[in-house]
Amino acid sequence: MAGSKKTNDKTAKAGDKGAKSKGGSSSKEDKSADASGGGKLKPATSINVLHILCEKYSKKEEALTKLRDGAKFDDVAREFSEDKARQGGSLGWKIRGALDATFEKAAYDLEPSTTANPKYVEVKTGHGYHIIMVEGRK
Repeated sequence: MAGSKKTNDKTAKAGDKGAKSKGGSSSKEDKSADASGGGKLKPATSINVLHILCEKYSKKEEALTKLRDGAKFDDVAREFSEDKARQGGSLGWKIRGALDATFEKAAYDLEPSTTANPKYVEVKTGHGYHIIMVEGRK
């Protein structure tokens, strides 16, 4: 648990959905989270989080389709997000307790990725439908 080895070999877990890790720029791939919930990320006290907020389910589905088709996360956020995160979806660095509890749980369970090759999760809160991506953890 305390070992923080950096490995460059791309060992995608069998449970990862769509884990296409082509760039080695995000070097914290040694503890990648399984989509099945088995793997654990190193605990973090803050995350650099981006999101796309949509009030309507259909608009969220449109945004997801663009992401699945290979669009960059920040470009999709500028086009679809319905809040102040229109500047590419960035909410900046957030510490534990600073976000909606449902949003925060999903975000802290997500492994970091890049906007060009995002790993994201969907969640519904009182604000609407979110597509969440994490760029960094510390």
